[in-house]
Amino acid sequence: MNLQMDINSATKYKSNSQKARVITEQWVTENMFCPRCGNEQISHFENNRPVADFFCPNCDNQYELKSISGAHLAKVNDGAYSTMIDRIMSMNNPDFFFMSYLKPNWIVHNFFFVPKHFFTPSIISKRKPLSPNARRAGWTGCHILLEEIPQNGRISIIENGHVTPKKDIVKKVSIANALFVADINNRGWLFDVLLCVEKLKNEFTLEEMYSFDNELSKLHPSNNNIRPKIRQQLQILRDKGIVEFTSRGKYRKVV
Repeated sequence: MNLQMDINSATKYKSNSQKARVITEQWVTENMFCPRCGNEQISHFENNRPVADFFCPNCDNQYELKSISGAHLAKVNDGAYSTMIDRIMSMNNPDFFFMSYLKPNWIVHNFFFVPKHFFTPSIISKRKPLSPNARRAGWTGCHILLEEIPQNGRISIIENGHVTPKKDIVKKVSIANALFVADINNRGWLFDVLLCVEKLKNEFTLEEMYSFDNELSKLHPSNNNIRPKIRQQLQILRDKGIVEFTSRGKYRKVV
């Protein structure tokens, strides 16, 4: 995998945003395989497709690319807030690739894959509406908060300039697939609790999980039984092979 992007692929464009789009998409087309089925190449859709940028010619899975200049990937801009929430609620969104690259040399620094079932409303934040004087007055965009996605849903392909072996990526995708939950409410609870688990030591207790009561209450204000819900989600994470019970009220992370 060549981390150097080809800046000559965008010489006919004047806009910096257009140049970045062409250069980054060209790199993905030339270097990326399908994380879902392992096919050696993915293909680029025609320009201006409203939902996805790439598809796998073998399994037909679709991908959207978001890229930013700089070393750190914490959040990225996306389109209309209401549109993104509708897509998440209906699962009518593609999987995502997220890229950070370093200028002026246009080197890929970080690149990771997020399966679409890891998208929940809690990782989407509203941007300020456009001012009344703007051409699209009142339009409200959104940010995707990448650090609010559990680690099992952020599958690193390139991390700080180092390429992850393909066999490790395939293994991580398999673990991520095991965490698929179709119902949006159940999905939100599972990943919110998983994110709390990730903040604790490798071995942790139920009492330590209860310390996230207030945090989870803010995310799920209509639920008045937070602690039973925490226990329920830990049971699901155990069934999915993410944690294991070691003794009464004690747990250990497995992956």
